[in-house]
Amino acid sequence: MGRPPILPMFLDIGLNVVIPLICYQLAKSYVSPSEFTALLLASIYPMLKSIYDVLRRGELDPVSVVVLLGIGSGIAALLFTGSYRVLLLRESLFTLAFGLVCLGSLLVPSRRPLMFYFGRHFATGNDPARRAEFDASWQYPSARRTHRVITLVWGLLFIVEFAFRAVLIYTVSPATVLAVSPVVLGTATILVIVWTFRYAARARRRAMERRMTQPAAPG
Repeated sequence: MGRPPILPMFLDIGLNVVIPLICYQLAKSYVSPSEFTALLLASIYPMLKSIYDVLRRGELDPVSVVVLLGIGSGIAALLFTGSYRVLLLRESLFTLAFGLVCLGSLLVPSRRPLMFYFGRHFATGNDPARRAEFDASWQYPSARRTHRVITLVWGLLFIVEFAFRAVLIYTVSPATVLAVSPVVLGTATILVIVWTFRYAARARRRAMERRMTQPAAPG
């Protein structure tokens, strides 16, 4: 597994802060003083970019599923509520659901946790041989423990992010939420991605060292 693309991620964070914030301020000045209307217009760029990212990949991989679910939660918030606070919370409602699904996938020890499938996608791509090798690694206790720890960390991250944004929404202005939330979520996500790559690499290295030092089975 290669290094995560950190620079493009930071660029993404910047665009998701600057463009919605500009749209929000322009809408408040020239379209309507309504918070809901301004936030609705500020939501256009993130949604269109998410749709573009899915179309660009051209396949329904785990990342595309996450993006589509995020778009769906955003559209639902727009259609079924007139509250600007719910509109601000729409992305975190999805991250909360994703975090709960991560933790829920850990409740059945015999099943593979959610982040196993994300790890398989990023580690193997469309290579059938590497995919089969990745699936076979599940037989080892160390691999099962690694995937469960990663899933636990991701689940807790998204639940904490939801709580943080909820506090922000009820304590600061909408413009501040638009500016701060993407930075906090994006930076936290980048940090946990970097940790995931390093933790998985260390776990694989330790597992290989243990297998090399084990005595061969008698013939």
